[in-house]
Amino acid sequence: MEIADILFPEGVLPHLKVTSKKQALQELSRRAADVTGLEQRAIFDVLLERERLGTTGMGDGIAIPHGKLPALDRLYAVFARADRAVEFDAIDDKPVDIIFLLLAPESAGADHLKALARVSRLLRDKGICEKIRGADSVDAIYALLTEATASNAA
Repeated sequence: MEIADILFPEGVLPHLKVTSKKQALQELSRRAADVTGLEQRAIFDVLLERERLGTTGMGDGIAIPHGKLPALDRLYAVFARADRAVEFDAIDDKPVDIIFLLLAPESAGADHLKALARVSRLLRDKGICEKIRGADSVDAIYALLTEATASNAA
């Protein structure tokens, strides 16, 4: 699985303007609804439910909210870089400015876990995150996310 298989340029938000975790999840849900054709509220509810189990803030300013929806036919992703880091209850208690949303069908099983692992590996690369934080456009961020995973897979 490559990032380019699940994330498209229309799913990249380079200047997310939010002040809270809830607001960030709402905005990501709105964009995910546009990309998937599903209801924004259904996506938001799944994300909130997952956050209640434990934070998806993995530290170093990064969060990977995720969830499964029965109406999906494949994996989808939405990426956002917040203009200002927001409190996300991350494991290191630091605010988050890089958010990679991952949505999977109920039946995804191992594919969902593989995608989470791939995204997590990518975002643990401090060099990539530094470049993402310095990028200003959809195209630049999309290229960083998709080219990094393609070259890492080679």
